[in-house]
Formats: sequence, C-alpha cells, structure tokens
Amino acid sequence: MSTPSVQVLGETPSLSKLYLNAAALAARKKLLGHHEKPELPAVAHEVADVEIDLEKLTAYQKLFGLPVSDAVPSGYVHVLGFPLAVSLMTKDEFPLPLLGMIHLQNRVEHFGKIERSQRMDIRSWAENLSGHRAGTKVDLVVEVRAAHSDDLLWRGISTYLAKGVFLPGIDKPTTQPPKTDFAPPNPTAVWRLGADAGRAYAAVSGDFNPIHLSSLSAKALGLRTSIVHGMYVASRALAEIGTSASDSFVWNVSFEAPVFLPATVGVRIEAEEENGPAADAAALEGNAPKMLFVGWNQRSGRRHFTGSVEPILPN
Repeated sequence: MSTPSVQVLGETPSLSKLYLNAAALAARKKLLGHHEKPELPAVAHEVADVEIDLEKLTAYQKLFGLPVSDAVPSGYVHVLGFPLAVSLMTKDEFPLPLLGMIHLQNRVEHFGKIERSQRMDIRSWAENLSGHRAGTKVDLVVEVRAAHSDDLLWRGISTYLAKGVFLPGIDKPTTQPPKTDFAPPNPTAVWRLGADAGRAYAAVSGDFNPIHLSSLSAKALGLRTSIVHGMYVASRALAEIGTSASDSFVWNVSFEAPVFLPATVGVRIEAEEENGPAADAAALEGNAPKMLFVGWNQRSGRRHFTGSVEPILPN
C-alpha cells in the first residue's frame, strides 16, 4: 500500500457518534447495495496535540487495579488512538461493516515511558485487506508521536475480522490453520467477570459497541449474549504482569474465542523458559524476561486468548 494522505481532524472523534453513523451506513448499504471494487480508504486520520485527561486516566487505572499515577499504561494509549481507527472504519468507502466486527489480535511496540503531561500527535490508517477462512480481515494501524515531532512513542496494529463477509476479488485461504491441543494449566489467577464487565470498560474507554453492553444489544447483532472487550482482557493481563516496570517493550495478544458474560476465566502468567545467547544477554543487562499469558474458560477449558510481553533490548 502506498503512503496514505493525511487528514488532520479538529478533535478526537466521538465513539458514540461513530457507532450511530456505522448503524446508519450499514442500513444504507443494505438498501442500496455496495458493488464497488473493495479498496481501503487512501487516507490517514490524525489528531494533533492531544492532551491526556487526568480524570479518565485515573478511572482506567482504578478499573485495572493500577497505581494512580502520571504513568500512562500501554493499554490506555490504545484507548486514545482507537477513535481514529473507528473513524476510518465508518467512512463510506470502507468496504467492511464496523458493527459486529471481531477483534482477532494486537501487536504493540511501546518505545518508552509516557507521562500524562506528554502531548501527542496520533495518526491511524487501514491496510492489509485480506481473506480469512471465516470472512475478510483488515489491519488498523495507530502511531503515537510526541506532539509536533517525529519521536515515535507507541505503535499498534489491531487486526479485525468481518465474519461472513466475502468481498469480490479477495481470495480466502484454502488451507486450514493447524489445530493445537490445549490443556488448561494451573491458573495463577481467576477472573470472575460479571455481566457488567463490558459496560465498565466502555465507561473508561468510550467504546460503547453494542456487542459489549448487554445481552439484548448483543443478540441484535447475532451473538447469544454480550462479550467483554478484547482490550479489557489484554489490559488486565498487562496490568497483572506489571509492564510499567519496563521503559520499552513489545506486547502481543491473539483472541481465539469470545468471553461471553458473565464468565469465569482462568489465567496463567509466567516467564518464558528460554536459553541461548539472547536470554543470557538479557539477564546480563538486568532486563525482565519475556512473559507469557493465556486465558481460558474455567468450565469448558476452551482457550480465550494468548499473549506475550517482552522488553525491547537496546541495540
């Protein structure tokens, strides 16, 4: 994909308004049809000089049991950039429906500690429209820089799936992914998530997607009941690992099965057992080990998510 042109927005878009626009857009496309060649918007959305709201940051920190401080958690940076990604997914020319989109995975590079006083320029664009065995997927990229500079603070790629949407000209994979056996290990934590977990995360993130809010709104979009946000489980795992102790790190998370609410989720967090020159160098530098996490349904044993966090080692 060529470098997209940049459209600077006057302010961070309202997620509530964007979801209303998405519903109207879906209805219009259903009525009129959508026959154009599927292409992603050739534009990036940017908001400049973003200031972090202390009250909202504090509410996020309290939800995940983090110390109330000026240190900005990596998951909260995602919260700041998410409205720009959604604003792209609600453009008329975006070929996939936003409502009902499934969150598949995230990869984030967090390049250094971010303080609340840090002002930021945030930019997002879409890329890698491609086939999936269950529909069509797309990557939404968010980059966060220190305001009015090229100093990259944070970069995240979120992959989403439009299940059941097969676009013309986009081939779906012909091979099935290998099946992996999963035997739930002994948990290091057990999360008991009430029916209100989705609403609690929506209150601190602004992400009021109907699939997360109630069983009624989720059923209207084809789910049997509401599911918790993928970024809720990712942010909770990051909080329990304690990523704030590292200046620079990379984290990944993949979502395999939705967490239907209410739920009891078994979680295991442990250091990766790794040998070799890279592990020895990390130990000599005093860097934290690579941490692995996995979550599963305590009743059925079905795996919900897997992920990792590891420091970015100096060159």
